[in-house]
Amino acid sequence: MKYYFFLLLLFFSVFGLAQKSKIDFKAIEKDLKNDTSPYNYEKLIFKYKGYPKSLDSIEAQHIYYGRNFITGTISTTDDDFKTLAEAFKNENFDDCIKEGKALYEKDPTNLDVLLILLKAYDSKKDGSNFIHHLSQFRTLTDAIRSSGDGKFEKTPYLVNSVGDEYILLNILNLGKDYTRGSKSVRDGILDIWEKGNNKVYIKVLYIDF
Repeated sequence: MKYYFFLLLLFFSVFGLAQKSKIDFKAIEKDLKNDTSPYNYEKLIFKYKGYPKSLDSIEAQHIYYGRNFITGTISTTDDDFKTLAEAFKNENFDDCIKEGKALYEKDPTNLDVLLILLKAYDSKKDGSNFIHHLSQFRTLTDAIRSSGDGKFEKTPYLVNSVGDEYILLNILNLGKDYTRGSKSVRDGILDIWEKGNNKVYIKVLYIDF
């Protein structure tokens, strides 16, 4: 499997149509912790791990934004992730897969971990695992793209972290020729990426109810 094919599949989803909807974070938090809810976290994670394509847009939003309300998520500043990143930097893809799988089990919706696993499986020509994790990656990034249209301050794309913001920028094919302005808002930081008359609004969430 060629790496250009990986990039093609990665960015293809940007051309899909996504329904824009207001995200109710309090409802997501409540649903995830409710054992009887169809949006209970354990139920959704089971579907996400087994057959990610079966998740609808509301379920995908619960999975992605639910990271704000669960414990045990992995940060890029954690030592375990730094070990994974070092293996990736050195193109030691066997170690990438070993370390990445361990972090995936702890934090299966981590986009940074998924991206490294995708590159590692692509390099090892492991099409089955590549396609499975690509489906998961698309599920999560489609949830981001359905959170807003990014055209106005009141309808920004919503991301959980700065790392996810840069992943979104790559998907949207926004290059280094865009300049960023930022301002604090009630529940996060609003970044305005601008090039000429074109503006894209992305909010990095800092949810604290």
